[in-house]
Amino acid sequence: MQLTKYAHSCLRIEHEGAVLVVDPGGFSEPAALTGADAVLITHEHPDHADVGEITRQLDRKPFVIHGPASLSGVLGDAAEVLRPVEPGQTFTAAGVPVRAYGGRHALIHPDIPVVDNLGYLLDGTVYHPGDSLVVPDVPVETLFAPIHAPWSKFSEVLDFIRAVAPRRALALHDGLLNDNGLTVLNRQFTALSNCEYQRLAPGTRLDG
Repeated sequence: MQLTKYAHSCLRIEHEGAVLVVDPGGFSEPAALTGADAVLITHEHPDHADVGEITRQLDRKPFVIHGPASLSGVLGDAAEVLRPVEPGQTFTAAGVPVRAYGGRHALIHPDIPVVDNLGYLLDGTVYHPGDSLVVPDVPVETLFAPIHAPWSKFSEVLDFIRAVAPRRALALHDGLLNDNGLTVLNRQFTALSNCEYQRLAPGTRLDG
């Protein structure tokens, strides 16, 4: 299983000739969706689901979308290919075994509605939590950790990484940070995560 980290919260997984894309949002490169056989979407916010680009790619090549049932309200015509997923469910997407965790987005503010959110454990080794800090109940080799968001603070994310205790933690959800913020957070997470920590430049490929 080979991973490519795209901007913000998007991953592309290539496995035995098939392509799985996670959270192709509006801050990510459209090329991430090229040739996709299946797409996982953690939740409905546009930085995780670029409906326009998803629809354009579906016109080029059909694929299946897996995600919370609430996505049907934002996907438009693309909702026809949505396969709703529940927390705790296991399934296969583009040949990759997936288990869903969580169920709800982290709280941004009491005045902002909380939407459904799923984290995905891929092939039993790689965990993408979406916009939540839900700790899976099994060991994780590679954690993509959301290092910055309107709903989080540094101490919460650090404790999340420590609780998951992966071999390596890779930065996720960093599209709102400038170079100054990235420098500070990368230094702090490197020093305090108790695991190998790294922020990958968009387009970086690695083995899962």
